[in-house]
Amino acid sequence: MKYFAVVLVLVVLAVVQLAIAGRLEQQVGVSCGQVDANMAPCISYLTQGGEPSASCCSGVKTVSGMAQSTDERRTACNCLKAAANRYANLKDDAAQALPSKCGVSLNIPISRTINCDTIS
Repeated sequence: MKYFAVVLVLVVLAVVQLAIAGRLEQQVGVSCGQVDANMAPCISYLTQGGEPSASCCSGVKTVSGMAQSTDERRTACNCLKAAANRYANLKDDAAQALPSKCGVSLNIPISRTINCDTIS
């Protein structure tokens, strides 16, 4: 009987620990490091044009999936804006076309001039 009680306590502790870890993961949200890493395969497309690579489109889909709340979309927007401003040769038309070329509905524009506070 004591063995069963010990196992039950351990199982309950494991469940609580997993719930806390999940909650902490949700609170972390979107970071520029995540956005930059996922969008890095798109640099050649954004600066040279052509067609985005499969890894680029995969990154766009990942960013779209990460940015679910308004705050997350605004954070991702600011990250994308900062990244766009690091590349003087970024092609604005390529940036605007990227989500549709990847078949993704990305509610976050890739733009040097966007006011990310207006993203909802």
